[in-house]
Amino acid sequence: MQAWLCENPVGVDALTWKDLPTPAPKAGEVLIAIKAASLNFPDLLIVQNKYQMKPPLPFVPGSEYAGVIEAVGEGVTNLKVGQSVACLSGTGGFGTHTVAPAALCMPLPPGFPHVDAAAFIMIYATSHHALVDRAQLKAGETVLVLGAAGGVGTAAIQIAKTMGARVIAAASTDEKCALCKKLGADETINYSTQDLRESIKSLTGGKGPDVIYDPVGGDFAEPAFRSIAWRGRYLVVGFAAGPIPSLPLNLTLLKGASIVGVFWGDFARREPKANAAMMMELAQWYAQGKIKPVIDRTMPMSELKAAYAHMGSRGVMGKLVMVN
Repeated sequence: MQAWLCENPVGVDALTWKDLPTPAPKAGEVLIAIKAASLNFPDLLIVQNKYQMKPPLPFVPGSEYAGVIEAVGEGVTNLKVGQSVACLSGTGGFGTHTVAPAALCMPLPPGFPHVDAAAFIMIYATSHHALVDRAQLKAGETVLVLGAAGGVGTAAIQIAKTMGARVIAAASTDEKCALCKKLGADETINYSTQDLRESIKSLTGGKGPDVIYDPVGGDFAEPAFRSIAWRGRYLVVGFAAGPIPSLPLNLTLLKGASIVGVFWGDFARREPKANAAMMMELAQWYAQGKIKPVIDRTMPMSELKAAYAHMGSRGVMGKLVMVN
């Protein structure tokens, strides 16, 4: 097998494409021939040693991927050779093969393409957990999605619309705003050219959004929170902008509002039954055409460094997917 190996986590340039022995699956594991692997923001952080999870060196990055099972380890009864699966295991995806715990593999129904499957689990699970479970979003409420043209942002728009909410999508270019409209957003804000607070005020008649979905952090967090509706829920999803914002806590009192943390990975680990039910609902929504990953582009696995550069430039709309 071949894979991108991280032996020194100082950045993307240190990754090397290497021939490695193809591993045999241990008990409870499967060997997967990888057909597609998507880039998520943590995949950029992990090779820079900036992510909360720090895998032992050396490791193959690539948290989310899809492919075909080539071998099963002892005790694996729910999966078989030749079956297509998607998997989110944290590492291992940027190569031709990997071994993964069978428990982390999601069997793919017929007609679920590997490219879509590789771009599905993290963004939709994060956004569903955020909006349905943590925010308790109700039909008719207004959701403001920041960073709305990125992977989790595009998923959040689709899920919020499926749930009957009104969606205001905020993004950094007119092109990204146009994509959000195409995905069903009712209104858009280009926060590079428009004042965020004034735009929110105007689009909500001064009431503010009931739910704010924030995977960005940085300078927009405070003006967004100052605009939230009474009893609003501010979802802390991530910090793609880099800086982790500090919010004056008196704002929560004045607005009767909640700041709600969203950590889907730990939810899945701590509440596996609830997570499994959620994934089943998401698979049904996909089959019904209610949700579909936005693929910015596919690139050959050998061009991973160029893909990382494109992701780092903030030019991506939806998901980047590497293919073998």
